[in-house]
Amino acid sequence: MQWAAFILAAMGFAYLPGPAMLYTAAQTLGRGRRAGWLAVIGVHMGCYVHVIAAALGLALLFAAIPPAYIAMKIIGGLYLLWMGLRLWQQGIRAHGDEVPLATTKRVLRDSFLVEVLNPKTALFFVAFLPQFVQPESAMPVAWQLLWLGITTNLLFSSADVVVVLLASPLRAWLQKSQGSSRLIQRIGGSVLMGLGGNTLAQAAR
Repeated sequence: MQWAAFILAAMGFAYLPGPAMLYTAAQTLGRGRRAGWLAVIGVHMGCYVHVIAAALGLALLFAAIPPAYIAMKIIGGLYLLWMGLRLWQQGIRAHGDEVPLATTKRVLRDSFLVEVLNPKTALFFVAFLPQFVQPESAMPVAWQLLWLGITTNLLFSSADVVVVLLASPLRAWLQKSQGSSRLIQRIGGSVLMGLGGNTLAQAAR
């Protein structure tokens, strides 16, 4: 029952639209399906930083030291704004879905950093995972937190996969219209800049 409750709760959070979903959609619309898959992988790997931090208790620093949380939000917001502006200015491939090697590395790096620089992810794991820990279990609490975090990350990534599958045909449909490449590019860039602006606005409150 405890495990079933955890899965249901985690899936409920996973499929609520959030920054990771919007970021993955922006990459898919702006650079193609392969870039979307790379974004899913990058965000997934970046989330493990928070999973491990939660298991070790390091993420509690964000709650104990508010300036660290605010600084992380500002850095993350500026990074999103920079990526959105770059996507807005870049040309987009009109045919095919190939992503050059240099772009592949950049998308993976950017996706990883976007998730690592998201303090809300760290706080989510610190607040959510302990609700399902069983101190009386033979498994150490740190290991319970680790496995719960890995499961949550997999569920969140499944939602990002759905986003890529939905955004890919939308991109293909838009490409059929003359002059739509610029529109796709600007939609993706606008989403990223919007995420960055929202993050900075929250940090300023």
